[in-house]
Amino acid sequence: MEVMMFLTFMENVEPISDENMTITDTTFNNIPVRLYIPTKSSDKLKRGVIYIHGGGWCVGSAAMKPYDLLSKQTTQKLDALVVSIEYRLAPKVNFPTQFDDVYAVVKYFLDESTLQKFSVDPNRVAISGDSAGGNLAAAVIQQQLHDPEIKVKLKMQALIYPVMQDIDFNTPSYQENANMPILPRSLMVRFWSEYMTTDKTLYEAMMANRHIPRDKADLFKFVDWSTLLPENLRNNYVYSPQYGTPELVKKYPGILDTRASPLLVEDTMLQGLPLTYVITCMYDVLRDDGIMYVSRLRQAGVEVVHDHYDSTFHGILLISIWPLEINLAHNITLRYLNFLNDNL
Repeated sequence: MEVMMFLTFMENVEPISDENMTITDTTFNNIPVRLYIPTKSSDKLKRGVIYIHGGGWCVGSAAMKPYDLLSKQTTQKLDALVVSIEYRLAPKVNFPTQFDDVYAVVKYFLDESTLQKFSVDPNRVAISGDSAGGNLAAAVIQQQLHDPEIKVKLKMQALIYPVMQDIDFNTPSYQENANMPILPRSLMVRFWSEYMTTDKTLYEAMMANRHIPRDKADLFKFVDWSTLLPENLRNNYVYSPQYGTPELVKKYPGILDTRASPLLVEDTMLQGLPLTYVITCMYDVLRDDGIMYVSRLRQAGVEVVHDHYDSTFHGILLISIWPLEINLAHNITLRYLNFLNDNL
């Protein structure tokens, strides 16, 4: 984790404005954010995009070069104001701090006075995020939909290879891609365990996929990949939930909290969600999380556009800066930006 945090800091860039946009580091509700405001004058209200960076809730920053570039591209392509959130990281703080930080920013930004201050159209605000950021985006939009204190609702969500559940680490994609570079199974489990606690016994139980007690067996219906995945991804794998003792769930109830695992909500929490865009990658332990969520959303009557990429891996959008630059990353980014531009 220390090495990855060092690499994160090495990637950070200062907020540098140009003729197209003003970029500043500020705070919303006492949470640091990086704000991108287009300078082009217009009588029209601007669109707004709230972005949440990935990094397993443990690493990453809105100031990293790839995220800074994506926010700049979003601002320029959509002529939109972008709020990129710098939430606090594990293991210094654990769940639900990361969720609470993001929710506080969203609540502040969606307040009518804030939107008016920045000339943002209340009917044209989206939330987006990648990996753990996609997890936080999905959790936040579920909660805000049913929050009577938030009068302005988000118009759409864009989830880029999102993390969606922590009760089954033996889905076909977790098994097939267990040793994939960038995000092997062991690292994703480490992220999950440190999101909850520094207690190593949770990591060991999660690695063995024996951290959910039998009395919580009903939760596995929400991640039943034998019904939620297409046949070509189920292959010859056998769906067989595994169980552990109840101590860990009692000690760390966040494991079963829907704010941590948005895939575990009842269908009633999904009904009414806005237009959703989901990106998944074939060579990614999180592939099945995203695809199962697409299936659940569609079953609940939510309009979903799903872009699945057969030839790539987790984190592809970050590989857009020289010397680690791949054309496919630019193509996926362009498709993502075009979708936002056409639908927001």
